[in-house]
Amino acid sequence: MITAIAIDDEPPALKIIENFCARQNTVSLIKTFTKPQEALKYLRKYPVDLLFLDIQMPSLSGLHFYKEIEQVSMVIFTTAFSEYAVEGFNLNAIDYLLKPFTFERFMLAVNKANDFHVYAHQKEKSAQEYLFIRVDYSLVKIKISEILFIEGLDDYLQIYLADQKKIVPRMTMKAIISKLPAEEFIRVHRSFIVPLKRIEHVRNKIVFTGGRQIPLGSSYEDDFFKVFKE
Repeated sequence: MITAIAIDDEPPALKIIENFCARQNTVSLIKTFTKPQEALKYLRKYPVDLLFLDIQMPSLSGLHFYKEIEQVSMVIFTTAFSEYAVEGFNLNAIDYLLKPFTFERFMLAVNKANDFHVYAHQKEKSAQEYLFIRVDYSLVKIKISEILFIEGLDDYLQIYLADQKKIVPRMTMKAIISKLPAEEFIRVHRSFIVPLKRIEHVRNKIVFTGGRQIPLGSSYEDDFFKVFKE
């Protein structure tokens, strides 16, 4: 399912989105927010696929909010003012819901989001077999399936590969994880990323993978076990 949050300074508007989301099985609404700054803080830690985002909010407009978020998320703008529609679509919005909107109109927007989500993931999966990583003054081609795990150390990484020497690029954890297939890799610690298929077992907050014992960070534990159990 597509994961989503909703941001609107008016609680009744959020109740409508909650109600509509409960009536369908395409989008899972994780949380709602009346304060944009709290939503920004949440997204930095817990990225989602889709935002239902009100445009006209007193503390921070939805248009400025969307420009500030770090990760790439789909957005469906909601507003009572049609004059914002053009600017919303200029930000590559999936759709624009003019309040008050019906469940049928809501589902039209959700189906657009689902179509785009499926297309983007199929394209990503078919295209991404290799990474090109800059090491010193060269680009190194890495086969994604050969990555055992990735360790972050200050301002550089150690990428451990099957039957090869490790690659040591100057790169952040945030930058490398944005390049990896999200369904195949998971961050288990502030300093470690592992491929799910290579995890042998987990015991006492230790992840056994690639011949190494990697600590499972407390702030990553809930997300890890949710994915690992699936």
